[in-house]
Amino acid sequence: MNGSGTPVTTGAHLKICQPLTTPASKSPPDPECQASLRFFKSHSVDRMKKFKRRLSLTLRGSQTIDESLSELAEQMTIEENSSKDNEIGFGKMETYIKLEKLGEGTYATVYKGRSKLTENLVALKEIRLEHEEGAPCTAIREVSLLKDLKHANIVTLHDIVHTDKSLTLVFEYLDKDLKQYMDDCGNIMSMHNVKLFLYQILRGLAYCHRRKVLHRDLKPQNLLINEKGELKLADFGLARAKSVPTKTYSNEVVTLWYRPPDVLLGSSEYSTQIDMWLDSEGIELITKFLQYESKKRVSAEEAMKHVYFRSLGPRIHALPESVSIFSLKEIQLQKDPGFRNSSYPETVLDQ
Repeated sequence: MNGSGTPVTTGAHLKICQPLTTPASKSPPDPECQASLRFFKSHSVDRMKKFKRRLSLTLRGSQTIDESLSELAEQMTIEENSSKDNEIGFGKMETYIKLEKLGEGTYATVYKGRSKLTENLVALKEIRLEHEEGAPCTAIREVSLLKDLKHANIVTLHDIVHTDKSLTLVFEYLDKDLKQYMDDCGNIMSMHNVKLFLYQILRGLAYCHRRKVLHRDLKPQNLLINEKGELKLADFGLARAKSVPTKTYSNEVVTLWYRPPDVLLGSSEYSTQIDMWLDSEGIELITKFLQYESKKRVSAEEAMKHVYFRSLGPRIHALPESVSIFSLKEIQLQKDPGFRNSSYPETVLDQ
């Protein structure tokens, strides 16, 4: 505090003090202010003593004061950063910075974020918790399945943060979903790109089906795509493991517009074929998808070997599960004929 009545904080309160040196005609100094000043002074003295003690330990005979001060400052900076690092880590909300809201649903809000640990962008799916009901069953399913699904065409779950009010799932960040992609190119896509996207969908599904996992909610909004063209299955909230004892499942799955006809009409007896219905027309491969009887539909594993994908080359079938198809030099996106607000290579392989 100076003589002009500067605020003095004692940690518990803030008080404006009158000048200690007052004229005889004015009231004497406030005792509470004097106590505050004594506390502040003693506190400052203690800090100065500690600083001098550390400086004396740092100072060596061959060093100047400036060199010792510089070394001490560096040590204190390292200690301060180390203390901050202890405040962040996996499972802590302080590790992530929310940048912008991407969307909101009945149970959750999705944000674009950044990890302080890696500086990478992430997607934060914040699920609101009800005190009586707890975490929604969709969130429990998604976590339990995704922690065991590790594939280049399935979105990666990096972290889980649990607080009293929310459960936050931290996913890898991808730029857009398939619907946004199609909107950006005016729904006029290169047939080569259609082939690459379809192959990646089948590749991710084949991996899930080999592990007896049914996605049950395939639609453009749940297929995420990055700038490179890598497509990943996302939103496993309606997914479930295909257990042996249970032969029937709920028919209230898959968004209505994308629901297979057998399930749409009430069938509860289905298997991996539920993910093999695509609302399209055309070539022989599509006709194998569009079979009313689910058991007659082609599997994802079989579809990947169809002649339709022969132009992608043989090496694409030998890739490890965790490796992207874009690791191959011959696999690139083409520029779509429609409008695009993102930059992609204009010339790649001929179809």
